[in-house]
Amino acid sequence: MITARQTRAARALLSWNQETLAEKALVSLTALKRLESANDLKVHESTRDQVRRTLEAAGIVLLTSDRGEGVMIVRESGVGKAP
Repeated sequence: MITARQTRAARALLSWNQETLAEKALVSLTALKRLESANDLKVHESTRDQVRRTLEAAGIVLLTSDRGEGVMIVRESGVGKAP
């Protein structure tokens, strides 16, 4: 499950604003704002899933351990390298 903090951090890594992520994930901006809220607002699981899938398709890896949660971005090997 993706958390509010992971969603905000992933957007920052991708340099996406909320409108961009909402559009790409095919969710309403209101739903995304609820997901990213620091409060425990109710969010449909389908919204979380759409946002997670969209971020993962853009190269985001969600990290969860007993020490906390995080995100990282993975680029395809060879991208940006000189031939």
